[in-house]
Amino acid sequence: MNIPSFNINANKTLSILCQKNNIHEFNDLCHHVENIKYTRISNAHNLSLILEENCGTCSTKHAFLKQVALENNKNEIQLIVGIFKMNKFNTPAIKFILEKYNINYIPEAHCYLKINEIRFDFTKPEININDFKKDLLIEKEINPNQVGEWKSNYQKKFISNWLIENPSISYNLKEVWEIRELCIQALAD
Repeated sequence: MNIPSFNINANKTLSILCQKNNIHEFNDLCHHVENIKYTRISNAHNLSLILEENCGTCSTKHAFLKQVALENNKNEIQLIVGIFKMNKFNTPAIKFILEKYNINYIPEAHCYLKINEIRFDFTKPEININDFKKDLLIEKEINPNQVGEWKSNYQKKFISNWLIENPSISYNLKEVWEIRELCIQALAD
């Protein structure tokens, strides 16, 4: 898919950082971010660490891209949190974890961009947004500052409701969250 692009020329924090790193086009920035390591930055509230530490997760990578878009007055680029059924089919790296705990899927909050109703995922080069599109349960537009604690709380509330609706699942929220963390670690390996 072609990524709508624009010049990164705003005289604002993240745009200046991009320019210092010789990244002047938004589509080049998207590809750069997609190719950096998938791991958490040391401080999720400091999005400049995406380029400084050369890593990030779906949340911080896309929040960074959205913030650069905002700095350059590209408000049509949306930051989305979608909760999807993370399972062995759309996320093969977690197959053995789900099997070990006898769970078909875990509701996972995933961040990506939406531009003119088209979804773009720059988490990793091998991730295809279409792999989990059919498993999306809900989507919500958020702001870059919501990718930390707000997103975590949003997902925990969703999982709590999911557990109520699925009484056959024998785990509580804390246990599901721990299983989810194992899945996230498997994705980073």
